[in-house]
Amino acid sequence: MSYHPEDAVISAGQVQQTRAPRLLDQVSERCRVKHYSIRTERVYRDWARRFILANGKRHPRDMGAVEVEAFLSRLATDDDVAASTQNQALSALLFLYREVLGIDLPWMESVVRAKRPQRVPVVLSRSEVTRLLAMLDGQVWLMGALLYGTGMRLMECIRLRVQDVDFDRREICVRNGKGAKDRRVPLPQRLRERLQEQVERVRIQHAQDLAIGAGAVYLPHALQRKYPNAATEFAWQYVFPSPRHSRDPRSKQVRRHHVDESVLQRAVKNARTTAGIDKPATCHTLRHSFATHLLESGQDIRTVQELMGHKDVATTQIYTHVLGRGANGVLSPLDH
Repeated sequence: MSYHPEDAVISAGQVQQTRAPRLLDQVSERCRVKHYSIRTERVYRDWARRFILANGKRHPRDMGAVEVEAFLSRLATDDDVAASTQNQALSALLFLYREVLGIDLPWMESVVRAKRPQRVPVVLSRSEVTRLLAMLDGQVWLMGALLYGTGMRLMECIRLRVQDVDFDRREICVRNGKGAKDRRVPLPQRLRERLQEQVERVRIQHAQDLAIGAGAVYLPHALQRKYPNAATEFAWQYVFPSPRHSRDPRSKQVRRHHVDESVLQRAVKNARTTAGIDKPATCHTLRHSFATHLLESGQDIRTVQELMGHKDVATTQIYTHVLGRGANGVLSPLDH
């Protein structure tokens, strides 16, 4: 059976009077029912499309373990993709079969996931962090300082809402982090004043947006239906909003989203070069440095695990390799 993936119809095979939703549209619909982000929705649609095209536009119902494994193998051998990308493709195909097609076949569990290589994280010294941040200014400096000062992930920082920052308790609530878990991280005292100024700028900008009818912000899950006025409330606004309005790809509503993460990614990359830091440092390196420097200062590993939002303490233990004493804290015999 051959067809274009955009025109694919999921049905039991019987003729229908009304056209059923296209296959990729059903992928989108199922993602929204599961409250997946727009990023995940786009990724899953793309992998479903690529899988179908790679197999001569055959319907996924007519394929199985052989085609899935062959597709994943080609990604590794022909496209030379990373293990994480290969696993992402597998997750998308599992979602396609289980959630969209409603097929849960025994072979789905037998498909082997690619093993991600165990890599030592890149960590900056305290002086390198200082040099890096010195090359940033304005809003990107504040975001970079928050990554290092709180250990937040890039998107956790980008998606911060005004109500997530508690100046009195000097803490930040990271909502819906990795694994859909909330956690609290410390608000560095050195950043308190700068962050308060940022929030005030957002307050002024939000008032201006309200005046032109564009003051609503994206709300997660079904909150928009449950609290129809919440989207225009100041508490729900992003701490780091985009400088311009955009049209929401789902609701088609024009509003101000958060700043794009590429803004900070480019700024950190340029700052690293300007500061003369030879390590392949990224935004995530600031998070690695946060954990390592806390352990260096004597913080309990369980506390660091909680602040980092790690499910398993073994993930946190990887930072014990760089405690300023060489590999695994071993003193070389040459130094005795």
